[in-house]
Order: sequence, then C-alpha cells, then structure tokens
Amino acid sequence: MSVDLVSADDPQFGSPIGPRGIRRIVIVVFILGIGGMIAGSILDNNGFAITFGLITAIAALALVLVTQVSPPGSLAKPGKPTAPVVNERLAADLESRIETLVAEGANETEVRKLVGRAIELGRQQ
Repeated sequence: MSVDLVSADDPQFGSPIGPRGIRRIVIVVFILGIGGMIAGSILDNNGFAITFGLITAIAALALVLVTQVSPPGSLAKPGKPTAPVVNERLAADLESRIETLVAEGANETEVRKLVGRAIELGRQQ
C-alpha cells in the first residue's frame, strides 16, 4: 500500500487559501461565536454560552495570528497597489556599489539601467 502526498501548491488541485481567505473564515466564525454566546445567554444555558465564548476567543487569537504572520501586502484588496517594503540597509549597499562602479569608470546610466532590469527580473519570479 502506498500513500501519495498531495501538496497544496500542486496546480492540479488548485491554489491554497490565502491569508485574506483565512481571515474571512475566522471573522465568520468569530461573528457566529458571538451569536452563539448571545443565544446561550437568552436560553439561560451557561454551557452553551461558554462553549461559544471559547470558540470566539480562539477565533480572535487566530485572527491576530494570521494578521501578524501574513507577508506585507497579502491582506490588501486585489488590484489595489501596495507600497513596497524597502530595506534601507540593502538600498544603501546597492547605491554604494553603484557609486564604486561609476568611480572605477563605468557609465552611470548603463549601470543604473542594468540594476533596474535586474530588479524587474527579480519581481517576475
């Protein structure tokens, strides 16, 4: 008997749920949990209310966790441009290397065009 593992990244099975989808699911569970607490209180059933209170608390923690670990821009609305995150240390290092190449006689315009093309290539991957 063999077991074939299925990867979530396998295009045959579709893409995994993104951070926005997970947040939406957690928000729905959170809202339903609040409704359950209210219903439990109205029915004067403490066990019911406490159970839904715990579900709501777990959903709140999940919401905080997903928001915290999501990469920048992954929670933005689709099609909405997001500001790129710039690592100032890397940018300063790149600029100093460009200045070094220019000081050694390289054409600054050509070096900057080359760097720009390298950035475009990196963004495509």
